[in-house]
Amino acid sequence: MEQPSLFPIAATLQRIRPDRNEWRYYRLSLEPDLFGGTTLVRHWGRIGTAGIRLLKLFTDEGAAANELAALIRYRCKRGYVLLD
Repeated sequence: MEQPSLFPIAATLQRIRPDRNEWRYYRLSLEPDLFGGTTLVRHWGRIGTAGIRLLKLFTDEGAAANELAALIRYRCKRGYVLLD
């Protein structure tokens, strides 16, 4: 398993388990918003589908980066593999 960078701004994870017919992806990214804050974009679903997108707004970029790092750790514990 690859170690995530100290302050990632984007990550792509996937979990493939053919025995359970499971082909999932999970993408996370930090993007600036129009008001000087930061948006955490979560995009997940089955590989090959449009999936679901969820946005969470933060006024502080540090808080958004902490949330992103926590989500990466959580997903890796759930069997996802970090691709980048």
